[in-house]
Amino acid sequence: MQESYLFAGIQPSSGAGAGRGSRENDVNEPGFVTLATNGELEARADAAAPHLLSCGLCPRECGVDGASGERGWCGAGPEPRVYRHMSHPGEEPPVSGAYGSGVVFFSHCTMACAYCQNHRWSQLHEGRDRTVAELGGMFVSLAEAGCHNLNLVSATQFLPAVLEALRIASGEGVRLPVVWNTSGYESPAALELLDGVVDVYLADLRYADDRAARELSDAPDYVATARDALTEMNRQVGVLELNPDGTAASGLIVRHLVLPNDLSSTEDSLQWVASELGRDTFVSLMAQYYPTKGVEGHPEAGRRITRAEWDRARDALAAAGIDNGWVQELPDSLSGIAGTEIGPDPDADRDA
Repeated sequence: MQESYLFAGIQPSSGAGAGRGSRENDVNEPGFVTLATNGELEARADAAAPHLLSCGLCPRECGVDGASGERGWCGAGPEPRVYRHMSHPGEEPPVSGAYGSGVVFFSHCTMACAYCQNHRWSQLHEGRDRTVAELGGMFVSLAEAGCHNLNLVSATQFLPAVLEALRIASGEGVRLPVVWNTSGYESPAALELLDGVVDVYLADLRYADDRAARELSDAPDYVATARDALTEMNRQVGVLELNPDGTAASGLIVRHLVLPNDLSSTEDSLQWVASELGRDTFVSLMAQYYPTKGVEGHPEAGRRITRAEWDRARDALAAAGIDNGWVQELPDSLSGIAGTEIGPDPDADRDA
């Protein structure tokens, strides 16, 4: 499918301008740069370090000692494993802008969605372990490539390394906003460490029914956990604000992927956003679900959504009174930039 959107509330940038991806983004100083300057970022990295010895970064709170070789639910080790870093054109318009979002796809994940489009690295753990210095170098390279932001995809399990790498990048002159691209399944401990570091939360709200969350994502406490997390994200960054060129400067974007047979409880989720986060919240209503091998033959999730289901989802968005955001077009075929089509970094060792 084409990653195309119908726009409501804001329009995409038509060209370059102040604030585009570079080391000289001086429209709004990113939060991590301010914290690096006053020493708070180093303090956050120090506060995150104990999680390497007893991990409580995600809601599962495994408590494993990763530094001694123990592996928790997600399987991650102490060093950040990265599948790919690249300029990505397929995010929401103010995230990708005219020059692309600087994404870093981290391997492993704190959820196990049976339909995950990124399963090669989220569940099969493809990628390569990197040092903190190498991760910081990736951030620098994305800035030098002209990306609008640093878009960290499913990075929670490597949060101590991310904070250290951002400190390195700040010292190298990187001045890009940080986008925290998350399933929404976040712990208070992680969000406390991220407060002031993250400029834009790009957060999923996948379910309003824990039965579906348990069966399809092995996250039986997803609903309350994600709702609490999004409430805190909203408190930290508020409503989406844009740079003069139309790119995201700060704020919350809530993504909602419509699933077949209303497994996503779309009406309930959107009503919750409107009532608890506010009708001015920016929502991205997504139609790109397709049944991966993990849900082949599943009686409810084993097919793509129908036109009637998509129309009901759009009606639910209108009924919730949410005017800001984007609505994907219902695709006729699979995306050329879906997760299964993204290759690893050229030097990545898949067997690492």
